Amino acid sequence: MNIFEGGIYMETLNKLVLSVNDFIWTYILIAALIVLGLYFTVKTNFVQFRYFKEMFRLLGEGSSKEAKQEGKVSSFQAFCISTASRVGTGNIAGIALAVVAGGPGAIFWMWLIALIGSASSFVESTLAQIFKVKDGNAFRGGPAYYMEKGLNKKWMGITFSILITICFGFVFNAVQANTVSLAFSNAFGVNKLVMGIVLAILTGLVIFGGVQRIAKVSEIIVPILAGLYILVALFIVVTNIGQLPGVFKLIFTSALDFRSVSMGTMGGMMLIGIKRGLFSNEAGMGSAPNAAATADVSHPVKQGLIQTLGVFTDTIVICSCTAFIILLYPDYQATGLSGIELTQAALTSHIGPIGGTFIAVCIFLFAFSSIVGNYYYGQSNIEFMSEKKSILNIFRVGVVCMVLFGSLTQVDIVWNLADVFMGLMAIINLIAIALLGKFAFMALDDYANQKKAGIKDPVFSASNIKGLENVECWQENSEKTA
Repeated sequence: MNIFEGGIYMETLNKLVLSVNDFIWTYILIAALIVLGLYFTVKTNFVQFRYFKEMFRLLGEGSSKEAKQEGKVSSFQAFCISTASRVGTGNIAGIALAVVAGGPGAIFWMWLIALIGSASSFVESTLAQIFKVKDGNAFRGGPAYYMEKGLNKKWMGITFSILITICFGFVFNAVQANTVSLAFSNAFGVNKLVMGIVLAILTGLVIFGGVQRIAKVSEIIVPILAGLYILVALFIVVTNIGQLPGVFKLIFTSALDFRSVSMGTMGGMMLIGIKRGLFSNEAGMGSAPNAAATADVSHPVKQGLIQTLGVFTDTIVICSCTAFIILLYPDYQATGLSGIELTQAALTSHIGPIGGTFIAVCIFLFAFSSIVGNYYYGQSNIEFMSEKKSILNIFRVGVVCMVLFGSLTQVDIVWNLADVFMGLMAIINLIAIALLGKFAFMALDDYANQKKAGIKDPVFSASNIKGLENVECWQENSEKTA
């Protein structure tokens, strides 16, 4: 086969992969995520709204308690690990693409899917806590673990583990690295190889330190970076406060312009907004539960609520910051730009030339935090499949190599295949949480009943939940886990 024929073959294969990807996301996954999100919302009696204040109280408690003991991960650190993975370059570049491709109305549908999907996040993260296992002084768990212990289907857990390891551990980390190298090459003229080596070294220093080092790095990067980005966005909103009502009107009128149904544009706008919301917050997709399971808490519902807050943080707060930065930029439609270039142009117009530099730094830190968080999802699932330290070290080396590879090159078919694997991974997880959701509902009732009885710090026992079996960490005679 000559080079030309090879190129034709790869192009055909890539088109086939894209077709499969579009089918999975458009006709199966989005519908399943919305239907299950609504189901979980009703069954939990709108947990994401009723316990909103409690989420913040628990987050503060998780960052201040003596949970940062040697070898343990606090609930706040677990929140930071999952948020590190959620909050990536998509929060900056992806939202710009959504606004250009779907119009301002796409932001409304992004918000809506986050509000619905946060109930799914509560269920999957609570289940991860219920079925977690001990890992020395710490814990680990996630969908693979509750598939094995809750459904007695280890094959299902192994299939999920393979998919999430490929997607998050390897390919998505290469994508993050690719975005960083491009941003620094464009902003500062930094050689891609140099940027790749720097990223690979930093990644290796963190991931070879285990979950405790990952937790500590995430705990530092995520709050500082997210806080700084939010402050810049607030400054832009305040300085353009007169235009803000018009921006909200534009978002809602564009989203609810039912006249566009006849033109065939509303469906595309909804799809783009919903897809962007799902890709961004990952609610129900089975990734965040891997971080949720690491937390040292007295009741599974605590971490379920904290992880629900992560969906709000990612989509309602950080993605909205990018949306307002762009929509308050008068020329965002006329520039012909999209993605990271549009965000850079918008920020530069608001705060001057430093805007481009600020976005480049944000891209670096957002991407690096995602690489660290994504890696841990792979580690947790590698350990599910094998306890051998040598296999974990091989995986770590592979992650570092993929970060370097992603910094230097981009192979479209690899990224598109990752979307297919991620879709399949999410479908498997949705089936599992639909079957096991009853245990999360009963755990929520147990938590609510203890709070009503005046117990300030509810403690969970597996014996309180009818039909709950194969639970390692929540037996009455087990060591207290808070």
